[in-house]
Amino acid sequence: MAVIDRRRAVGVDVAGVIVGGGHPIVVQSMTNTDTADATSTVNQVMALARAGSELVRVTVNTEEAAAAVPNIVDCLEKFGVRVPIIGDFHYNGHILLKKYPACAKALAKYRINPGNVNIGKKHDDNFRTMIEVAIENDRPVRIGVNWGSLDQALLTRMMDENAALAEPKDARDVTLEAIVVSAIESACAAERYGLAHDKIILSAKVSGVQDLIDVYRSLASRCDYPLHLGLTEAGMGAKGIVASTAALGVLLQEGIGDTIRTSLTPLPNGDRTEEVMVSQQILQSLGIRSFTPQVTACPGCGRTTSTFFQEMAAQIQNYLRKKMPEWKGKHAGIEEMRVAVMGCVVNGPGESKHANIGISLPGTFEEPKAPVFVDGRLLKTLKGEHIVHEFIEILDNYVATRY
Repeated sequence: MAVIDRRRAVGVDVAGVIVGGGHPIVVQSMTNTDTADATSTVNQVMALARAGSELVRVTVNTEEAAAAVPNIVDCLEKFGVRVPIIGDFHYNGHILLKKYPACAKALAKYRINPGNVNIGKKHDDNFRTMIEVAIENDRPVRIGVNWGSLDQALLTRMMDENAALAEPKDARDVTLEAIVVSAIESACAAERYGLAHDKIILSAKVSGVQDLIDVYRSLASRCDYPLHLGLTEAGMGAKGIVASTAALGVLLQEGIGDTIRTSLTPLPNGDRTEEVMVSQQILQSLGIRSFTPQVTACPGCGRTTSTFFQEMAAQIQNYLRKKMPEWKGKHAGIEEMRVAVMGCVVNGPGESKHANIGISLPGTFEEPKAPVFVDGRLLKTLKGEHIVHEFIEILDNYVATRY
């Protein structure tokens, strides 16, 4: 599969964040609070933004939610959080955007699902109304198709046409084609109604890994709109993380995608920012963007019966994430730093030498000492009960003098 030149995608300005046009791939997320609860929504948006989400989407499904949006945006501004807020509309977006002009103005972008408005039916007044509001407020639009809410009129027509063929295609292939056609035809309709070509982002989400890859390959080959990637309803825990990584990793490696979201289902009262960290890790693991220093740590084996190296690796990773907001503004390139916390002599010294700064802890029955390597050279050997504290001091000094 040929790699697509990401620079060919048109750049769309979302309140200063450029999506497409060769700009860095944008990480976004979505709140799961009741948007009408402004306090909870502001708190979650702030947490997502602090974690690194560059765009945050909120549900706008009721009059109360629409009325709360301007207050949410204003409150974020007062806290100094200037992350663009995207409104997610289904079914009644045409009503809410017209009835609450302050909401329409406060939002940085609108997400429209063509399967949940009346496009494709006898008339598309509702879709057209939303596009006209976007034009009036000079706002971009993401036309987001989802196979869970695909335009049934379009799908039925394409299925009927397929059935009439001498050699009909598989129903799966017709469905995936319908998703792509829905996105492109909706974008063409938006342009007919006056929305500029560089105000449109497309997405075509499904929940199967191979299906997502096929859909986006097809979509990317047929248009130059920026594409938002995401495996919809990815699931919980390891399943959601692995499935999203498998799908997005293939597409990103092929040059497909300009903004991404990892749609994880959190545990009850779980940390919503996990989806941001996973998206960042996908991009950083592929070498596409860097967000935070990476910690290399061995998985452990019979040589490492102590849990000390695991605990230390976790402490160092958490320390790096905690310090990043402070370091980012002071130390250019700090996000590229590589740290190794290894558990025994087999690979410990070698892996530590490959990192900017690394430590090789003693494995079971090894001499109780831990050599520290900086830029490939042995700096010193640590012993005793304060290894973690001493290593962090070395780490801080390295950051202060190297970056």
